[in-house]
Amino acid sequence: MKQFNNLTMVKRIVLSFLLFFLVIIFYSTTSFVFSKSIDEMSLEEIEQELANINAAIGPLKQESSDLANKITDIQNRIAGIEQRVYQLALTIGERTDDLVYQKAMFEQRVRSQYIKQRSSSSPLLTIFASENEAADLAREVSFAKIAARKDQSDLIAIAENLIQLKRDKDSLEKVRQDLAVAKSSLAKRREFLEGEIKSAEAYKAQLSAKQKEILAARSGSFTSAVGEVPVSNIPCSGPPGSPSYCNPGGGSWFAVFSFGAWTHRKGMSQYGAKGRAEEGQNYRDILKAYYGKEPVEKDTGGDILVQGHGSLNFEEYYLMGIAEMPSSWPKEALKAQAIAARTYAYRYKQGGQAICTTQACQVFSKSKADNPPSEWREAVVETRGKIIEDVVTYYSSTAGGYLTTSGWDTTDGNGGEGFASRAWESKAGSPWFYSSWYTKGFNTGTGTCGRSHPWLSEAEMADILNAWLVLKNHRDDSRILPITINQCPINGVTGDPYSLEEMRNKANDNGGAYTNVSSVSVRYGNNGATSTVIFQTNKGEVSISGSEFLEAFNLRAPGFVAIRSPLFNIEKK
Repeated sequence: MKQFNNLTMVKRIVLSFLLFFLVIIFYSTTSFVFSKSIDEMSLEEIEQELANINAAIGPLKQESSDLANKITDIQNRIAGIEQRVYQLALTIGERTDDLVYQKAMFEQRVRSQYIKQRSSSSPLLTIFASENEAADLAREVSFAKIAARKDQSDLIAIAENLIQLKRDKDSLEKVRQDLAVAKSSLAKRREFLEGEIKSAEAYKAQLSAKQKEILAARSGSFTSAVGEVPVSNIPCSGPPGSPSYCNPGGGSWFAVFSFGAWTHRKGMSQYGAKGRAEEGQNYRDILKAYYGKEPVEKDTGGDILVQGHGSLNFEEYYLMGIAEMPSSWPKEALKAQAIAARTYAYRYKQGGQAICTTQACQVFSKSKADNPPSEWREAVVETRGKIIEDVVTYYSSTAGGYLTTSGWDTTDGNGGEGFASRAWESKAGSPWFYSSWYTKGFNTGTGTCGRSHPWLSEAEMADILNAWLVLKNHRDDSRILPITINQCPINGVTGDPYSLEEMRNKANDNGGAYTNVSSVSVRYGNNGATSTVIFQTNKGEVSISGSEFLEAFNLRAPGFVAIRSPLFNIEKK
């Protein structure tokens, strides 16, 4: 029938989908197999592997997307066919009822015709009927025969139509089944592709771990306390006008100064405690400022397990050997330190766990425990049994004027303009409060990668901006590394960094390279981090979020130059 003439078209579509599926099975059997682990690969091999993965993932994603579209199309077609099958079923029911009705009417007419025909052929009717009556009866019988033939023709037509409807319904059911098979097969293929894409993306993430390792190494994310090693001013690490400033020479130069370093920015600032004690605060004031609580009395007698030393008396020996703050510092600061150290170790003591002796826990010195300085002994003895309940008493040397656990560490508890002069660490004279870092470690004598100062030339700062631009558009670009990474590996990481020219060309491909930087300013947020860095460049003014600039800088800055805190300033000379 006319309304089902597109059935052949539907069959052709099904056949095309099945053919497409067969092509997929025999042609696209790609699966990622990596011949080497990342640890076994050279950087060149890793770069090539990244390129191969990127080249392979693109077509897979496109194929997956195409399959998704085809699956959706099949679903829509199946829904359409199911609707048409439903309508056919309704039509078949209606036509079946019509056929039954017409058949009953036909049988009734045939029965009536038979009776009249028998009556008209009766001898009695011939004898007694008038001539007109006989003629009328003959015409009626003739008309009845004509009507019967038409009824018979209509019945045949309805029956044939019903047969065709059932055939169409069966054909559409077969088409629906074939489409369902194609949909299931395509869905399985897409599921396989999604798995392969996920596997490749995970492998890419492992390859980019080198960049993450560099960022972690340069962030100053591990902690160091002032009593662990003698803290010294790194030569040439200070701003203009300070005793530790070194003039980098003529031309335009830029240096990034971190507020605080080598800190998790939690708990107590040791230099902050020193500054507070020098201003007359007692240990209770100091502890409440940093931990929000005053200490309580506990039974702290007995031993503690110490890695490498076994079981040691907690109060009389272990605490005497804590080497986290110079004994020459104010007594109230030493008491605050003793309670913080006792509280930190008390958790291990109560849990029966062995505590480590490095900065990963807190530094213990056997030689100090054997012969503790009198000032430190007094601080431990006078605070015996005092701990802070329900608090992990983190502490570090210098947080930069802001702690994530208590906020701004200033005389008025606020940030804003002039916060640096109001910071307790600044008042206490911390050499790490405002410093520009270019050394491998936090002491004089550690590696500098041949640099005598932290200042970057204008070309080097423009290179940082170009790295930021490329990184913004290509998060997976593993060549954004310090240009000196092979001469001065960071945590053992080497690589294939872009040269200055290559980075400039890459930036040109991503909106235009930065070639000149004339000035810079920064804005600080109330969350203790640099919120925005604003440069005037050959491309006009550019504003970069503090976190994005920190990431680009620590990935690309030469040598061991690094930003050690999320709160930083940039100065131009």
